[in-house]
Amino acid sequence: MRSIELFAGAGGLALGTAKAGFAHDLVAEWNPEACQTLRDNRKSVPEMKGWNEIHEGDVRKLEYGRFEGKLDLVAGGPPCQPFSLGGKHRAFLDDRDMFPEAVRAVRESRPKTFIFENVKGLLRQSFSTYFEYIILQLNYPDVVRKGNEQWQDHQRRLERVHTGGRHEGLRYNVVFRLLNAADQGVPQRRERVFIVGFRSDLGREWSFPKATHSKEALLRSKWVTGEYWDRHGVSTKRRGAKPALFKRTVDSLKDNPKAFLEPWRTVRDAIADLPALGGNRLYTGVANHEFMAGAKAYQGHTGSPLDEPAKTLKAGDHGVPGGENMLARRDGSVRYFSVRESARIQTFPDDYKFSGPWTECMRQLGNAVPVLLGRAVAASVAAGMA
Repeated sequence: MRSIELFAGAGGLALGTAKAGFAHDLVAEWNPEACQTLRDNRKSVPEMKGWNEIHEGDVRKLEYGRFEGKLDLVAGGPPCQPFSLGGKHRAFLDDRDMFPEAVRAVRESRPKTFIFENVKGLLRQSFSTYFEYIILQLNYPDVVRKGNEQWQDHQRRLERVHTGGRHEGLRYNVVFRLLNAADQGVPQRRERVFIVGFRSDLGREWSFPKATHSKEALLRSKWVTGEYWDRHGVSTKRRGAKPALFKRTVDSLKDNPKAFLEPWRTVRDAIADLPALGGNRLYTGVANHEFMAGAKAYQGHTGSPLDEPAKTLKAGDHGVPGGENMLARRDGSVRYFSVRESARIQTFPDDYKFSGPWTECMRQLGNAVPVLLGRAVAASVAAGMA
């Protein structure tokens, strides 16, 4: 299946879609360090060897007519800063809003389907009208904004097209959902909005994949069966405090279908087999697995416990936010996750290397889509086209 990937960053979604069977004719990203990461890994990661072109530069200068009618998928994560909870919330006033370019790519290439993802801030109430506008544009990508037309006027025109039900041009059936990566086996509580569209002439019926993992199953594996602790060789004394209202928690799991899914994966699940860091052990011989000093906990930023899914890794505007990218030890101390540990938490394979200094690598990882989450959605989309 042929595809193109826009706003690829370090390649989390692109690798996820590749693992689901999509071969990328074009992978586009503007950041030089992220592009170097992509180029370096194309030489060694099997799913990347067929990537025909890695384009470093502004997607606004790309033309997609050469792909018209040839693509099964257009995918990507339009830059999320305008909608991020940690940003300035400017949305359509922010020139980093690349959704218009995502729509243009769909309009010019006419793929069978598309997958776009973004931060959950896209669903904030203050952005609701603009989000509705984004969805309408993806429904009718050939209803193009005119010259000096304000976006609100374009939205009204799209609404008339939508309610009229007589549009004979390019049209997509579009759905969206907020997904938690932990529910698909990612050892991280990371919520992302996914927008998926199928070209209407295909007549496909599709829905988002079901959760395969759950918090309830993790609780059951810890406090009912003990399988989690046994698997990691953790003695009874080292298992920590039982959850509040323990008996009520255990009783609630007996008839809960979620408790019989796979358990949420934890930080320990992700990194336990890597060489330990700290003390005199600063370098391990494992690629991207080095100790970084300076981690400090502060209010609201206290690190991720070892036996829970990690908190959401974040890129930050000025370096790396401490709390989201730290391991919280039981003795109250904290340390930064190494780049390799962060890559494990984002479900990149161990043969995937990150280029640049530590802060740049962590920025790439903080902006990435977990590979397994991307694969889960893309595999479901591929099945829907079969």
